[in-house]
Amino acid sequence: MSTSEQLDPRLLEILACPEDKGPLLYFAGEQLLYNPRLQRSYAVRDGIPVMLIEEATAVDDAEHARLIALAETDGIEPTFSES
Repeated sequence: MSTSEQLDPRLLEILACPEDKGPLLYFAGEQLLYNPRLQRSYAVRDGIPVMLIEEATAVDDAEHARLIALAETDGIEPTFSES
């Protein structure tokens, strides 16, 4: 899967963090899903989200700030609404 391809929008509507069950931010260009509440990212490998808690990567404050700014700049919305 090239970095320009997107995950299926229907899949994104139901993807949730396996730990806190909340929505994620999907960064297609970086092939990762990000949980800003827990500051953890999940890789997307070969078009498949790796949604295992033990595979998550902890994100430091600087990377968190970069990802939040990127989401705001690029208009990236959470995978679903918590309402």
